[in-house]
Amino acid sequence: MSIFTAPAFDSHELVTFGRDEATGLRAIIAVHSTALGPAVGGCRMFPYATEDEALHDVLRLSRGMTYKSALAGLPFGGGKSVIIGDPRKDKTPALMYAMGEFVHSQGGRYVAAEDSGTGVADIRLMAERTPFVSGMDDNEFGGDPSPSTAWGVFISIRAAVKHRLGQSDTKGIRVALQGLGHVGYYLAKFLVEDGAQVIAADVNQANVDRAVADLGITAVDPGVILTQEADVFSPCAMGAVLNAQSIGQLRVGIVAGAANNQLATETDGAQLKDRGILYCPDFLINAGGIIDVHHQRIGSADTVKRAHIDHIEETLAQVLQQADATHRETNLIAESLAEEILKSARDRALAA
Repeated sequence: MSIFTAPAFDSHELVTFGRDEATGLRAIIAVHSTALGPAVGGCRMFPYATEDEALHDVLRLSRGMTYKSALAGLPFGGGKSVIIGDPRKDKTPALMYAMGEFVHSQGGRYVAAEDSGTGVADIRLMAERTPFVSGMDDNEFGGDPSPSTAWGVFISIRAAVKHRLGQSDTKGIRVALQGLGHVGYYLAKFLVEDGAQVIAADVNQANVDRAVADLGITAVDPGVILTQEADVFSPCAMGAVLNAQSIGQLRVGIVAGAANNQLATETDGAQLKDRGILYCPDFLINAGGIIDVHHQRIGSADTVKRAHIDHIEETLAQVLQQADATHRETNLIAESLAEEILKSARDRALAA
C-alpha cells in the first residue's frame, strides 16, 4: 500500500494507521487540512473488502470535509477516520474504546464524530478515552446531528427545484431517495411534510419498513432506485454512486443528496452537466451535520444553529448562478470557492 501515489492522496497533512490486536481494531485516520482549525470529521465503520479500499475512502472523505467546513464558514479543517469491519457484527464497546485511544493519540489534531456505521452511543464510548470527540450533547435528538444534515439537504433540494423548475416548494415533486438510514429517514420526513412524493430504497429492510409505516413513502428494490423517473435523485447511502454507467441510467433533472463523495471521479460532474442534470455538490449541501457539531461544541441556541444551516441554501444558489453564467460544472465551482477560503487562511497564517 503506497500513500503518496494513492489516487485520492491530495497533499494530506497526516495519515495514521491504528491496530489493536486485543479488540481487532483496524483503523485509519486521515487529516487533509488544518488550515482553518482542527480536522473534524466522522468516524465511519464499514466492511471494506481491502485495506486499499479503506484508504481510498478515508482520503476522499477527509478532503471533502475540508471543503465542507470551509464553505460552511466553520473553524474546522478536514479529517475523517474509518474502522474496517461490519458494524452489525464486529462492533463492541472494547473496539470503540480502542478507537477512542487511537483518536487520542493524534493529540487533538483530529476530532471524531458520528458517521455511517457509528452513532451517538459509540462516540460516547470513545469519549471515555479521549476528549477529542463531538456530536453527543443532549438535545431533542440525543446529540445526533443526522437531522441537521437532512435539513440542509432538504432546503438544498428546495433551492434546486426553484432554480430549475421555478417552484418555491417541493409539493408534487417526485424524489427518488437512495438510503433510509439516520439522514435519509429525516430527509424523507421533511420532503413528505412539504408535499413531495418520495420513492425510496434501502438495503436494510428494517429502514424501509420504518419509513413506509411512519411516512407513507413508496418503497422500491435497491437495484432499481437509480432508474426511477423522477424530478430529483437523492443519494443518501454510500459514495461513488455517480459514475459513467449510472449517470447514463438516471431519469431525473436534479441530483441532490446527503451521501459523501457521490461522484466516482472528478469527470463525472462533467457527464452530469452534459446530460443536463443539475448537480448539487454533496460537500456543500450535506454540511448541516458538521454545523450542528460546531454549535454543540460552543453551546449555541437552536435558533442560531438553524440560521447557520439555512445559509447552505444561499451558498448553493451562488454556485448554481455561477454555473449558469460560466457554463462550468457545479462541483468545480464549489471546490474553487472552498480553495479561495483556504488560501486566504494560509496567507493570513504566513503573514502573522
